[in-house]
Amino acid sequence: MNKEDKDLIPVQTLLIPKSILYTGKILNWISPLLASRFAARIFLTPFGYKIPEREKKMYATSKKEQIFIKKINREVMVYTYGDSKKKILLVHGWSGSGTQLSKIADALIAKGYSTISFDAPAHGDSPGKRTMLPHFIETIYQLEEMYGPFEAAIGHSLGGMSLLRATKYGLQIKKLVIIGTANSITAITKNFAKNLQLNSKVARLLKAYFDKRYGEDLDNYSGAVSALGVKIPTLVIHDKNDVDIHYSAAYEINDNLTNGKLLITEQLGHRKILGTLEVISKIENFILE
Repeated sequence: MNKEDKDLIPVQTLLIPKSILYTGKILNWISPLLASRFAARIFLTPFGYKIPEREKKMYATSKKEQIFIKKINREVMVYTYGDSKKKILLVHGWSGSGTQLSKIADALIAKGYSTISFDAPAHGDSPGKRTMLPHFIETIYQLEEMYGPFEAAIGHSLGGMSLLRATKYGLQIKKLVIIGTANSITAITKNFAKNLQLNSKVARLLKAYFDKRYGEDLDNYSGAVSALGVKIPTLVIHDKNDVDIHYSAAYEINDNLTNGKLLITEQLGHRKILGTLEVISKIENFILE
């Protein structure tokens, strides 16, 4: 399979082992409830991948430090890239890593910034098997205490959703960039069940299970809900050919921002967009202006 073909396949479909898909199908046939519990376990389990060539420079030259995140009782690996006092926080997406935005980081360093990023719990070099959205958010808050203040923050996918929520509730940054960010937790669970080849009933049971487990409607974490409380200039970037998260989410989020700016691209998908020079240039200009 060539790279262009891979860009047309949701990342979950690429990373989830066939044995898990097969088990899910059997449980779906036996009991949608059992299938939803099985899916919940997989939903919270990021799948690792070999570090791409484009990220190796950032990985090799960053200062690495493992820190303890008190509120979630987890350890994460933190990357300091560059040595400028003007710092930008980078937050990767699900099954990503702290070097996922390496091309963006390289461009920012060339403009006089340094970057702080991290491997979320159970991602990259951070220990653990499972994690969830609140873990990303609590890590962001502690990194601000330890490494901030940050001039701006850039998040991809779940990282963008985490930054919207964190900014709504106190993250002190001047500008925010989100790329390929989902709006609805309900939509995420539906897409996940679909990628796991489970039916819509399983998706509903999965969402209900998480709501009960965490004691609130998790759609409160949805991008557009958080966006209502974000007042700083925010650049919302999404590609029309994103097969992981439909680009309509970008419009829904932007509509609720006080000071939003929308950039819709084409033919870049969910992952290629992170390394495209035109997009990186737009991010640079937005942060510098």
